[in-house]
Amino acid sequence: MRVEVERRLLQAVVAAACLVPLLAGLAGIVDGPAMLRGGAPTSPDLDSHLRYLSGLLLGIGLAFLSCVPRIEANGRLFRLLGAIVIVGGLARLASLLAVGAPGPEHQLALGMELGVVPALMLWQARIERRWLVRETVQ
Repeated sequence: MRVEVERRLLQAVVAAACLVPLLAGLAGIVDGPAMLRGGAPTSPDLDSHLRYLSGLLLGIGLAFLSCVPRIEANGRLFRLLGAIVIVGGLARLASLLAVGAPGPEHQLALGMELGVVPALMLWQARIERRWLVRETVQ
């Protein structure tokens, strides 16, 4: 596949994947703990912490989105953001092992964090390398 076509495909996939942290982050900011399945009782501290973490999630989604227009040149930021997401996924995995499986939404998030994001990081690195070769040849 030509690098230009593969680059466009990666841009589209990353833009679509950004919907997950953008929508989840926004939902957490707006709804607080009520966004969670089960609607467990909450405290002001839990509400504050969840909304703060939701703001971080929204920010991560926006930062990933900022990489899309020049995805071939934003590898360093893309890898940093990916590493942050993977660390969060490992924390979610620790929760799964410590207290049991969460609901399906959180299991899907775990799949994104420890499966999809690392795959996108590898794909972005491939595009970055191929783009550099293309630029060197031209």
